Amino acid sequence: MQDSTPINKDLVAASSTPLVLAILAEGDSYGYAILKRVRELSHGRMEWTDGMLYPVLHRLERLGYIEAHWEKSESGRRRKYYRITKRGRTQLAEEREQWQAVDDTLRGIWSALALPFQATGDFLTLTCRPAAALRPCR
Repeated sequence: MQDSTPINKDLVAASSTPLVLAILAEGDSYGYAILKRVRELSHGRMEWTDGMLYPVLHRLERLGYIEAHWEKSESGRRRKYYRITKRGRTQLAEEREQWQAVDDTLRGIWSALALPFQATGDFLTLTCRPAAALRPCR
């Protein structure tokens, strides 16, 4: 079953740079398409707005991680597209390493804390054991 709990705003903000860079590593894109891709990748749990995305795009452009260019859409309307730069790809690789370290760290502690749950009525109660008794789940 898919969790529909929205992602915490602090996590959304912290993940914005690697997400935008990774989406642009897939190919050039424009604002609305980036918003849709984030929603798709997060299964609807991250609902970015224009007010959140465009400051990120402008910051990444100032840093030289992305560049913008104008193209005409199929409807004839001009649309601002963004593309990742070589410097942006280098930053994406660094971001990926950092996020993998965070992920590894969290998985490690969550594995160490994987204690059995006991159902009590409508609630789940964590059964605690002394730290010395903690061992990886099998």
